[in-house]
Amino acid sequence: MTHTLVHFVRHGEVHNPEGILYGRLSGYELSETGQRQAITVAESLRGNDIAHVVASPLVRAQQTAAPIADSHRLELCTDDRLIEAENAFEGKKVAVGDGVLRQPVYWPKLRNPFLPSWGEPYLQIAHRMLAAAHAARAAADGHEAVCVSHQLPIWTLRRFLEGKRLWHDPRRRECGLASVTSLVFDGELLVDIEYSQPAGATNPRTTGA
Repeated sequence: MTHTLVHFVRHGEVHNPEGILYGRLSGYELSETGQRQAITVAESLRGNDIAHVVASPLVRAQQTAAPIADSHRLELCTDDRLIEAENAFEGKKVAVGDGVLRQPVYWPKLRNPFLPSWGEPYLQIAHRMLAAAHAARAAADGHEAVCVSHQLPIWTLRRFLEGKRLWHDPRRRECGLASVTSLVFDGELLVDIEYSQPAGATNPRTTGA
Protein backbone atom coordinates (compact mmCIF):
# COMPACT_ATOMS: atom_id res chain seq x y z
CA MET A 1 0.00 0.00 0.00
CA THR A 2 1.31 3.48 -0.89
CA HIS A 3 2.59 5.51 2.06
CA THR A 4 2.11 9.29 1.69
CA LEU A 5 2.57 12.19 4.11
CA VAL A 6 0.75 15.51 3.81
CA HIS A 7 2.27 18.21 6.01
CA PHE A 8 0.07 21.18 6.90
CA VAL A 9 2.33 24.11 7.74
CA ARG A 10 0.96 27.20 9.41
CA HIS A 11 2.53 30.39 8.05
CA GLY A 12 5.03 32.40 10.07
CA GLU A 13 4.51 35.57 12.09
CA VAL A 14 2.90 38.46 10.21
CA HIS A 15 3.76 42.17 10.31
CA ASN A 16 0.59 43.62 11.85
CA PRO A 17 1.39 46.79 13.81
CA GLU A 18 -2.30 47.83 13.86
CA GLY A 19 -3.21 44.64 15.74
CA ILE A 20 -6.28 43.98 13.62
CA LEU A 21 -7.85 40.72 12.56
CA TYR A 22 -6.65 40.80 8.96
CA GLY A 23 -8.14 37.50 7.80
CA ARG A 24 -8.29 37.48 4.00
CA LEU A 25 -7.17 41.10 3.55
CA SER A 26 -4.37 41.53 1.04
CA GLY A 27 -0.96 43.00 1.79
CA TYR A 28 -0.22 41.35 5.13
CA GLU A 29 3.28 39.93 4.76
CA LEU A 30 5.61 38.02 7.05
CA SER A 31 7.51 39.99 9.67
CA GLU A 32 11.27 39.57 9.96
CA THR A 33 10.61 36.92 12.61
CA GLY A 34 8.13 35.25 10.27
CA GLN A 35 10.69 35.16 7.48
CA ARG A 36 13.16 33.44 9.81
CA GLN A 37 10.48 30.97 10.84
CA ALA A 38 9.78 30.17 7.18
CA ILE A 39 13.45 29.43 6.60
CA THR A 40 13.62 27.31 9.76
CA VAL A 41 10.65 25.13 8.77
CA ALA A 42 12.09 24.76 5.24
CA GLU A 43 15.40 23.60 6.71
CA SER A 44 13.57 21.11 8.95
CA LEU A 45 11.97 19.57 5.84
CA ARG A 46 15.07 19.68 3.65
CA GLY A 47 15.78 15.95 4.05
CA ASN A 48 12.17 14.91 3.49
CA ASP A 49 10.87 13.34 0.30
CA ILE A 50 8.81 16.38 -0.69
CA ALA A 51 7.25 16.05 -4.14
CA HIS A 52 4.53 18.72 -4.03
CA VAL A 53 4.25 22.15 -2.36
CA VAL A 54 1.00 24.11 -2.36
CA ALA A 55 -0.16 27.16 -0.43
CA SER A 56 -3.11 29.39 0.34
CA PRO A 57 -3.30 32.33 -2.08
CA LEU A 58 -2.65 34.83 0.74
CA VAL A 59 0.82 36.38 0.62
CA ARG A 60 1.91 35.26 4.11
CA ALA A 61 1.28 31.63 3.15
CA GLN A 62 3.00 32.03 -0.20
CA GLN A 63 6.05 33.58 1.53
CA THR A 64 6.19 30.71 4.03
CA ALA A 65 5.90 28.08 1.29
CA ALA A 66 8.49 29.61 -1.05
CA PRO A 67 11.64 28.47 0.84
CA ILE A 68 10.23 24.94 1.06
CA ALA A 69 9.53 24.78 -2.67
CA ASP A 70 12.90 26.34 -3.48
CA SER A 71 14.87 23.88 -1.32
CA HIS A 72 13.28 20.96 -3.18
CA ARG A 73 13.39 22.66 -6.60
CA LEU A 74 9.63 22.43 -6.95
CA GLU A 75 7.05 24.75 -8.43
CA LEU A 76 4.94 26.44 -5.76
CA CYS A 77 1.28 25.71 -6.46
CA THR A 78 -1.77 27.52 -5.08
CA ASP A 79 -5.01 26.02 -3.77
CA ASP A 80 -7.80 28.44 -2.80
CA ARG A 81 -9.23 25.80 -0.45
CA LEU A 82 -6.29 26.43 1.91
CA ILE A 83 -7.28 30.07 2.46
CA GLU A 84 -8.04 31.64 5.84
CA ALA A 85 -11.61 31.37 7.15
CA GLU A 86 -14.08 34.14 6.40
CA ASN A 87 -14.71 36.40 9.40
CA ALA A 88 -17.18 39.25 9.87
CA PHE A 89 -14.67 41.10 12.07
CA GLU A 90 -11.99 41.22 9.38
CA GLY A 91 -10.15 44.55 9.41
CA LYS A 92 -11.17 45.33 13.00
CA LYS A 93 -9.57 45.00 16.41
CA VAL A 94 -11.08 42.17 18.43
CA ALA A 95 -8.76 42.16 21.44
CA VAL A 96 -10.41 42.06 24.86
CA GLY A 97 -10.79 45.57 26.24
CA ASP A 98 -10.28 47.66 23.11
CA GLY A 99 -12.00 45.80 20.31
CA VAL A 100 -15.32 45.90 18.50
CA LEU A 101 -16.75 43.19 20.74
CA ARG A 102 -17.52 45.91 23.30
CA GLN A 103 -19.92 47.52 20.83
CA PRO A 104 -23.52 46.21 21.04
CA VAL A 105 -24.01 46.62 17.27
CA TYR A 106 -21.72 43.61 16.75
CA TRP A 107 -23.22 41.35 19.41
CA PRO A 108 -25.76 39.67 17.07
CA LYS A 109 -22.80 38.22 15.17
CA LEU A 110 -21.88 36.31 18.33
CA ARG A 111 -25.25 34.64 18.74
CA ASN A 112 -24.07 31.14 17.75
CA PRO A 113 -20.47 30.24 18.65
CA PHE A 114 -21.04 26.64 17.56
CA LEU A 115 -21.50 27.48 13.85
CA PRO A 116 -19.89 30.12 14.23
CA SER A 117 -22.29 32.98 13.39
CA TRP A 118 -19.44 35.48 12.84
CA GLY A 119 -17.82 33.67 9.96
CA GLU A 120 -17.40 30.63 7.76
CA PRO A 121 -19.02 27.52 9.28
CA TYR A 122 -16.55 25.10 10.85
CA LEU A 123 -17.93 22.16 8.87
CA GLN A 124 -17.44 24.04 5.59
CA ILE A 125 -13.83 24.78 6.59
CA ALA A 126 -13.23 21.12 7.45
CA HIS A 127 -14.66 19.87 4.15
CA ARG A 128 -12.63 22.21 1.93
CA MET A 129 -9.45 21.52 3.87
CA LEU A 130 -10.01 17.77 3.63
CA ALA A 131 -10.50 18.11 -0.13
CA ALA A 132 -7.21 20.05 -0.33
CA ALA A 133 -5.49 17.36 1.74
CA HIS A 134 -6.58 14.57 -0.60
CA ALA A 135 -5.63 16.61 -3.67
CA ALA A 136 -2.14 17.08 -2.21
CA ARG A 137 -1.96 13.40 -1.27
CA ALA A 138 -2.79 12.39 -4.82
CA ALA A 139 -0.25 14.84 -6.26
CA ALA A 140 2.52 13.43 -4.04
CA ASP A 141 1.40 9.79 -4.12
CA GLY A 142 4.05 7.66 -2.43
CA HIS A 143 6.05 10.71 -1.33
CA GLU A 144 5.32 13.81 0.78
CA ALA A 145 3.35 17.01 0.18
CA VAL A 146 3.39 20.36 1.98
CA CYS A 147 0.27 22.51 2.29
CA VAL A 148 0.80 25.97 3.78
CA SER A 149 -2.36 27.34 5.35
CA HIS A 150 -3.65 29.15 8.43
CA GLN A 151 -4.26 28.33 12.07
CA LEU A 152 -8.05 28.00 12.19
CA PRO A 153 -8.39 25.93 8.98
CA ILE A 154 -5.59 23.56 10.02
CA TRP A 155 -6.92 23.14 13.54
CA THR A 156 -10.49 22.63 12.28
CA LEU A 157 -9.30 19.93 9.88
CA ARG A 158 -7.40 18.17 12.65
CA ARG A 159 -10.38 18.20 15.03
CA PHE A 160 -12.63 16.92 12.23
CA LEU A 161 -10.26 14.03 11.46
CA GLU A 162 -9.94 13.18 15.14
CA GLY A 163 -13.72 13.04 15.51
CA LYS A 164 -13.86 15.95 17.95
CA ARG A 165 -16.46 18.71 18.08
CA LEU A 166 -15.48 21.55 15.79
CA TRP A 167 -16.34 24.47 18.09
CA HIS A 168 -13.52 25.04 20.55
CA ASP A 169 -11.56 27.46 22.73
CA PRO A 170 -9.09 29.29 20.41
CA ARG A 171 -6.63 29.59 23.29
CA ARG A 172 -6.21 25.81 23.28
CA ARG A 173 -5.31 25.32 19.62
CA GLU A 174 -2.21 23.20 19.06
CA CYS A 175 -1.12 25.00 15.91
CA GLY A 176 1.73 27.42 16.58
CA LEU A 177 3.35 29.74 14.06
CA ALA A 178 5.30 27.78 11.42
CA SER A 179 4.19 24.52 13.03
CA VAL A 180 3.73 21.29 11.08
CA THR A 181 0.64 19.08 11.37
CA SER A 182 1.33 15.92 9.39
CA LEU A 183 -1.30 13.53 8.03
CA VAL A 184 0.00 10.02 7.42
CA PHE A 185 -1.83 8.02 4.74
CA ASP A 186 -1.68 4.39 3.67
CA GLY A 187 -3.29 4.61 0.27
CA GLU A 188 -6.31 6.86 0.82
CA LEU A 189 -6.64 5.82 4.48
CA LEU A 190 -5.51 8.24 7.19
CA VAL A 191 -3.55 6.23 9.76
CA ASP A 192 -1.90 8.86 11.96
CA ILE A 193 -1.62 12.57 12.75
CA GLU A 194 1.67 14.03 13.98
CA TYR A 195 2.57 17.52 15.21
CA SER A 196 5.89 19.36 15.47
CA GLN A 197 7.16 22.89 16.02
CA PRO A 198 10.47 23.25 14.16
CA ALA A 199 10.50 27.02 14.73
CA GLY A 200 9.75 26.66 18.44
CA ALA A 201 6.62 27.03 20.50
CA THR A 202 4.37 30.09 20.25
CA ASN A 203 1.49 31.28 22.38
CA PRO A 204 -1.74 29.71 21.02
CA ARG A 205 -3.43 33.09 21.57
CA THR A 206 -1.05 34.74 19.10
CA THR A 207 -3.19 36.01 16.24
CA GLY A 208 -2.42 35.71 12.57
CA ALA A 209 -4.11 32.53 11.48
